[in-house]
Amino acid sequence: MATASKAALREQLLAARSGVAETVRAAEARRLCEHLEPTVSSGSIVCAYVPVGTEPGSVEMLNVLLRRAARVLLPVARMSGDDAPLPLRWGPYRPGELVRGPWGLLEPPEPWLPESALAEATLVVVPALAVDRRGVRLGRGRGFYDRSLDARKPQARLVAVVRDEELLDELPAEPHDVPMTHALTPRHGMIAVTPSGGGMRTLL
Repeated sequence: MATASKAALREQLLAARSGVAETVRAAEARRLCEHLEPTVSSGSIVCAYVPVGTEPGSVEMLNVLLRRAARVLLPVARMSGDDAPLPLRWGPYRPGELVRGPWGLLEPPEPWLPESALAEATLVVVPALAVDRRGVRLGRGRGFYDRSLDARKPQARLVAVVRDEELLDELPAEPHDVPMTHALTPRHGMIAVTPSGGGMRTLL
């Protein structure tokens, strides 16, 4: 039942994103950058991703992160021989060196780091279609992050980047879902979400 509900929600959210005007998308991307920069600790290691298509944000988010972080790592998604998602590998972000990977994603060129590189990060910025007040994240359903986030530091912040309308009261959850600690939206900025369902607060 949860899987069916998630599939319907994905369709609705993707359709809503496709209707967002480019001027609105660009303005939201600028605000996301403004909110993101103060949250990065100087000299830290950050895992992030390259927004593509209708995803909120832009490549400029990576440049913002790189100005403060010691290193920004980007994911490399691949399937196994039996068509199952593998844990994400990682590569350092270097402006101007991104290459096209599967599903139209932009990724760093080889050589790549193993999945254990995620354990170095104090901040992990995660793509999402929606996130709720308990930290439940709705992704695209391939399962790459569910197979990868267990390698994180216990104290690492897991931040789902969504539009304001995609921060929801409740999403269907499954046992394997890894809860986010924060949501980042254009209007509200960085918000702490609580896995216990006790509400949200904006981080100033």
